[in-house]
Amino acid sequence: MALAEGELDKSLLNQHTEKHFTSGEIVRDIIIGVSDGLTVPFALAAGLSGANSSSAIILTAGIAEVAAGAISMGLGGYLAAKSEVDHYKRELQREQDEIIAVPDTEAAEVGEILSEYGVQPHEYTPVVNALRKNPQAWLDFMMKFELGLEKPDRKRAVKSAVTIGIAYIVGGVVPLIPYMFIPIAKKAVLASVVLTLIALMIFGYAKGYFTGNKPVRSALETALIGAIASAAAFGMAKAVQLG
Repeated sequence: MALAEGELDKSLLNQHTEKHFTSGEIVRDIIIGVSDGLTVPFALAAGLSGANSSSAIILTAGIAEVAAGAISMGLGGYLAAKSEVDHYKRELQREQDEIIAVPDTEAAEVGEILSEYGVQPHEYTPVVNALRKNPQAWLDFMMKFELGLEKPDRKRAVKSAVTIGIAYIVGGVVPLIPYMFIPIAKKAVLASVVLTLIALMIFGYAKGYFTGNKPVRSALETALIGAIASAAAFGMAKAVQLG
């Protein structure tokens, strides 16, 4: 009878397909890169336009900023991801040592964790005993449920650096496009504003869609942030020029 129930449960699982978005880290890196890539060069170009710089100068400065920004952001992503891996390794070793040195204490912690989910002692005792017979499963359980740590991808650091860097370049090129074709900066900045705001709205909509937020609201919020950044830079450049 137990086997039949197990087979039934397995059958139900095979029939049920859950749809979850599992590329959160990649999307996060893209969001970081594109959002900064769109706003920072946009604000820089707007600020230089406010100082009556030529399109050629603005384009040169913008390209230099995009290159430097992509390297800086990529390096930051690499170091952050590497720190996450190093932290996991340290905690894994510490938890492994504790399981060997004080197994009874660690077993008690398993029971305490399960009790927080409403599992009674007579119910979780067999689970604790089963984990004690399987040290690797026990270690994985403690890492996930006691420390709340998921095993990071060892290649994550390089992937993060490349993803953020490329995303920054893609975003950073957008506000500079008008300056490639319009020699007069005052005219180019208007086209840059329109083009960048459209790009921000598209990006914000996509961000909201993939992260489960309201796409329209996300599009408007992203565009508003970009508009505020560029307006601030433009205003500061004008103030310095008048001063």
